[in-house]
Amino acid sequence: MSRPAGGGWSSREADFGFARAVVAGDFVLVSGCTAWDDGRVRYEGDPYEQTRSAFGVAFEALRRYGLGPEDVVRTRLYLTHARDVDDVGRAHRELFASVRPAATLVVVSGLVDSRMVVEAEVDAYRPGLAARLAGTGTTRTDDTPAAATPTHATPAATQASPIQEQ
Repeated sequence: MSRPAGGGWSSREADFGFARAVVAGDFVLVSGCTAWDDGRVRYEGDPYEQTRSAFGVAFEALRRYGLGPEDVVRTRLYLTHARDVDDVGRAHRELFASVRPAATLVVVSGLVDSRMVVEAEVDAYRPGLAARLAGTGTTRTDDTPAAATPTHATPAATQASPIQEQ
């Protein structure tokens, strides 16, 4: 299993000891994403927009490895209210209608911030991803050469700016 080494994806990574995304063979597993931006919850009270925002964070994590929504094979959605199922389902359908990943939707008693009503996780698959990442010679996010630590992989060097969301 390959893991990105440093922060920059979320300010909470170091605090809580997690990675936004982990590469496992040809899979990229993205941690829970919410509608969090620069210390504030976006789209408070709007489950549809919070779902789209949360998946936007997940898609940014996938882009760092050269993947996109078309590579998603599983989604997991955590909602704080059963009444929001239709709004969340509509947002999911709009984002994944052509992909149709396996999906799980669970109602939970709450998320880290009570203004958050949706959290999303994604798993993506791209045949040959592990070989491509192993052959890039890129460095980890902490600038340690990948060859010196073969159990770690990093996103492609040409990817977007760090994610600031939870």
